[in-house]
Amino acid sequence: MELIRWGADVARVEGEVAGQEGRGPTVIEVAIARSSAGARKRIRVNGVGRRAAALSATLRSVLFAPEDMLLVAGSPSLRRAAIDGLATQRSPAYGADLATYGRALAQRNRLLRAIREEGADRSQLRFWDAPLIEAGAALVAERLRSIAELAEPLRATHAEIAPDEAAASRLSVEYRSNVEYTSASVRDALARRLEATADKEIWNGSTLVGPHRDDLLFRLGDRDLADFGSRGQQRTAILAFKLAELDLLAAHDGRQPLLLLDDVFSELDPDRRGHLVRRIADLPQAFVTTTTPDDLDPTLVAASTGWRVVADGGTGATLIPGDPSDGTPP
Repeated sequence: MELIRWGADVARVEGEVAGQEGRGPTVIEVAIARSSAGARKRIRVNGVGRRAAALSATLRSVLFAPEDMLLVAGSPSLRRAAIDGLATQRSPAYGADLATYGRALAQRNRLLRAIREEGADRSQLRFWDAPLIEAGAALVAERLRSIAELAEPLRATHAEIAPDEAAASRLSVEYRSNVEYTSASVRDALARRLEATADKEIWNGSTLVGPHRDDLLFRLGDRDLADFGSRGQQRTAILAFKLAELDLLAAHDGRQPLLLLDDVFSELDPDRRGHLVRRIADLPQAFVTTTTPDDLDPTLVAASTGWRVVADGGTGATLIPGDPSDGTPP
């Protein structure tokens, strides 16, 4: 809803992705409209309606936003979203499994609350256990695969950003779960854990195990960066993770993802900012936003096409071409 201009009913953006292997360009349109239920989103690819998960087949992207600065020490939901975003772009089936799991989880939680209130029978859990286990096992397996394949790009980007630190301790990401996955298949381990926690889940009225409760742990050597890392080490780890994600997606099929940087330069110190600028310079295309143009590197500004968002005298704003560092307020 926040994307819709004040006083308007619809926000719409359209972009054209260059074709590959002799194919023509692909036109992507995303529109968000106000409705009585809040907001409706419509996605079209070459005029045909598509789900958001299908967009990664046409255009992969890596987003680096201010909230990502909490990736190491913030809520586990941020880290789950990060690995889910990466896995969705690497596996076409992952988005569908994620949606299936979300629906099964919501239905199962409603049933658990009904059983707790003696409004349903415990035997009904089997109906929602099956899709929850199947989809959940697929999610965990792909998350584990993505983390394993991210390990080397993460080591390399960390060494680029902080060579002395990387020489002393390796940066890694560890998958954390309350399900033990090492001694059995992911599916069997999840099924056994759900059975073992059934009584507690009915008491709580919610599903207590599964990928929606899992987490990622950032480690520098044997240290948990969330608890024992400095602010600079945490930000180095976050930047290394984002650049490793970029490299891993590019290696997937040779296509460079689109990098989207949303007002993050003010959050980075000069050394990290400079490293990010050098990486951006090597990309075919990236979008950078900022509310403080002075935070932008002059070299980056000189090599970029600038646009400014300015008040239009009414209730909204207009995007106009121009140097973002010319001092005009955004």
